[in-house]
Amino acid sequence: MVFGAWQGREEHTLPLIEATLSEVVARGEGIGTTVTQWANALLFNGLGRHEDALAPARAAGEYPRELAAANWGLVELIESAAGCGATDLAADALKQLSEMTQASGTDWALGVEARSRALVSEGDAAEPLYREAIERLGRTRVRAEHARARLLYGEWLRREGRRLDAREQLRSAHELFTAMGAEGFGERARRALLATGERARKYTVEARDELTPQEAQIARLAAHQQTNSAIGAQLLISPRTVEWHLRKVFTKLGITSRRELSEALPDTVHATHPPRRISRNDQ
Repeated sequence: MVFGAWQGREEHTLPLIEATLSEVVARGEGIGTTVTQWANALLFNGLGRHEDALAPARAAGEYPRELAAANWGLVELIESAAGCGATDLAADALKQLSEMTQASGTDWALGVEARSRALVSEGDAAEPLYREAIERLGRTRVRAEHARARLLYGEWLRREGRRLDAREQLRSAHELFTAMGAEGFGERARRALLATGERARKYTVEARDELTPQEAQIARLAAHQQTNSAIGAQLLISPRTVEWHLRKVFTKLGITSRRELSEALPDTVHATHPPRRISRNDQ
């Protein structure tokens, strides 16, 4: 569930979140409810849908602060509230979060606090906070939080009209998210990058040559809009294996969805016929 939220796979993750929430509420599991609501907020924040993230983030942040899950909820609440213009709500959540991050004193905790504080800061006061967040989180092994700091800084720079500076941060965020399979956040970074007038990545023959033969074959079939089940049936592998290979393809090509395969692999989509069905005699 949490993994799916980081990936940004709404169609698969949201039903799981809803089912899990129903179960943990029925059993009276407070921490289970908090973690599930946090995953829900994380999913929608990653997709850039802050209004949808607001309610689950508030619910996640209500659990006792002594348990980590509530603090994760506060982080999502600050971003979603700031994104919705609910500055008072974001500021109150930041005050609560700061009590824990200051007590912790780690680069991870203080980096997340700096990033969160930047979201509720006005004008030039935000920039040094974003830079502090990037510096601190860059010293940790928590790559996802580091990438989020660069994404938020890049979005702020774009709103400030500093397109060249924004591109540097957004490009870095996109690459980081793509490499770790966080497709929702990666797509959000890509959209912001496009808004600056730059593409997320120029696809090249060299990039396509990085694919293994099986990855290239699966990519060609997927580019022709074939489902994972259909591809798996042709290659005699499971749909899960197809999905696994496609994620590796996306990472190598610097893309985040099947829709982009048509540009990443132009030689396949412009072919007269899609690849033929593979028989057992071909194995």
